[in-house]
Amino acid sequence: MDERLVSSDASWEEEKTELSLRPQTLKQYIGQQKVKENLTIFIQAAKMREETLDHVLLYGPPGLGKTTMAQIIANEMGGELRTTAGPAIERPGDLAAILTALEPGDVLFIDEIHRLHKSIEEVLYPAMEDFCLDIVIGKGASARSVRLDLPPFTLVGATTRAGSLSAPLRDRFGVMSRLEYYKEEDLTEIVTRSAEIMGIAISSSASLEIARRSRGTPRIANRLLRRVRDFAQVQGNGNITEELACTSLQMLQVDALGLDHIDHKLLVGMIEKFRGGPVGLDTIAATIGEESETIEDVYEPYLLQIGFIQRTPRGRIVTKQAYEHFNMEVPNE
Repeated sequence: MDERLVSSDASWEEEKTELSLRPQTLKQYIGQQKVKENLTIFIQAAKMREETLDHVLLYGPPGLGKTTMAQIIANEMGGELRTTAGPAIERPGDLAAILTALEPGDVLFIDEIHRLHKSIEEVLYPAMEDFCLDIVIGKGASARSVRLDLPPFTLVGATTRAGSLSAPLRDRFGVMSRLEYYKEEDLTEIVTRSAEIMGIAISSSASLEIARRSRGTPRIANRLLRRVRDFAQVQGNGNITEELACTSLQMLQVDALGLDHIDHKLLVGMIEKFRGGPVGLDTIAATIGEESETIEDVYEPYLLQIGFIQRTPRGRIVTKQAYEHFNMEVPNE
């Protein structure tokens, strides 16, 4: 799979860079207004009762700020953030070690929580409900169960697939919040804020242009800003203008809707070779030289979201909007 500027997944190096750009409080957090309003009330109420916040499940597409929100929850509650990921916890003992190392009021953040093994989920249930840990010592007839008390903590789980969570685990979260794709004006504000932190001079129209091509995702907006900054330093005077932003993004092959060369290859291939469909997923994969799973999980979601393709029982179809975007004539029925 080609490296994509408009991918919502973060590389290891990018995660380090994002740390300096992340807001630290709910007031600094831009967008997701409903989620912020609710969390503000829940956090204030927990503080007034001198209790830990109920366990929180954050779900939604990647790159929208679930990790950032977990850090903010820890900051607002005055605790430390302990971070791990579902695939990294391989045995119940791994989870037990993490839980027993927590301090009162800490926030445990588990990314990709839907990928936890069932046996590990079983250990997590009493920890979430009663702040205790049941450990079996010994084997066979001499085996006995020991219950360890845990300090009160808040579990924040993040997932891109809330439907993949088991019902018992999902029911133990007191707060469930879905993060939506960002509006253009919110992304513009995020780009402007990131540019200020990075010490870049940028015009409001350039911020809007970058935001418009960011697929509603802050991670993509910040990535495009960093690449446009490179063009500004080499080909300009270091300032990002609307003209320079448009020229840079054109060279990066990111068009006005945030579609890149792979999206173009997929859509134009369907139009030119199959008259816009219907065409099967495996046929599309063979035509553009990609795995069918990659197309379905990575490339298709945004094209479906903006209405450029449709899924039908007979296969994928390119819509009229896509033809208009490429200035192509819509074929007769």
